[in-house]
Amino acid sequence: MSPSNIPEPQLDSLYQEVILDHNRRPRNFKSLPNATQYCHGLNPLCGDEYHLYLVVDPTNQKITDVGFQGQGCAISKASASMMTTEIKGKPIFQATQLKDAFIELLTKDEVTEETHSKVGNLNLFEGVKEFPIRVKCATLAWHALADALKGISHHEEKP
Repeated sequence: MSPSNIPEPQLDSLYQEVILDHNRRPRNFKSLPNATQYCHGLNPLCGDEYHLYLVVDPTNQKITDVGFQGQGCAISKASASMMTTEIKGKPIFQATQLKDAFIELLTKDEVTEETHSKVGNLNLFEGVKEFPIRVKCATLAWHALADALKGISHHEEKP
């Protein structure tokens, strides 16, 4: 089935507004020739396809720049756009925690308050669970992030 044959979920108006904004004007929609990490994410079921680029500073293990390019449905593009704005400037371990919490939000039946707190504004994607075929769309960039960060040490800061 092509992306145009799969109807977009009907969710609340705030969700639709945010998704449409990030779909029309995706943040960090760019290639990074100086990327230190890269992953190509593909959802063959619907044709969503993105290239994720990260610049990770090895000294402080922070994601100093991030970009993505590609094509897909409004949900996948908005999710990728919002992910890039959330992880830019964060240490790898925080980006990994956010990725884990986001995927949990969309794949677990019961989600803890701690998870809701970790994902913050990204909670608006929780409604995607009502449309199981769209969960892969919303998590595609996040799985690409996990793959891009493989092999990098994820040291956690001690309080």
